[in-house]
Amino acid sequence: MQHAFWVRGTIIFQLVTALIHSLSFFASQEPANPTEVELLALMSTYKMDMGQGFHRSMADIMVSLSACMTLLCAGSGLINLVLYRAGIEPHIMRQIMLVNALVFGAGLVVMVFFAFLGPIVCFALIWICAVMAVFMRPMAANASGTRT
Repeated sequence: MQHAFWVRGTIIFQLVTALIHSLSFFASQEPANPTEVELLALMSTYKMDMGQGFHRSMADIMVSLSACMTLLCAGSGLINLVLYRAGIEPHIMRQIMLVNALVFGAGLVVMVFFAFLGPIVCFALIWICAVMAVFMRPMAANASGTRT
């Protein structure tokens, strides 16, 4: 497998993860039992004093964290796509993939301890592709400047 394959894989998995995760903003959570009814009611109605005049519910905090994950995946995927399409030097793209591997690797560790299977798999796929892009030798450009 070539370096470009793994870069494209990283980009695809980042954008697909952002898309899948953004769907959670359009789904409603239905409680399955009386305990969940109470839990969801408290999470959305009880506002904690966060200081400086901020009063947020746990649901508000969850939405902000969820939006950040979607934006991280979409933003990094789009930046990687723009840089890849611009045909930047392979050694620079390799360094960018190293940053992706470090960031999504740290995210994967957090997901393993605090999330469920869906985000763990998505972050693992992104991380694997980014790591492979770092370790695979980039192909040299031919005389016309395109990758072969």
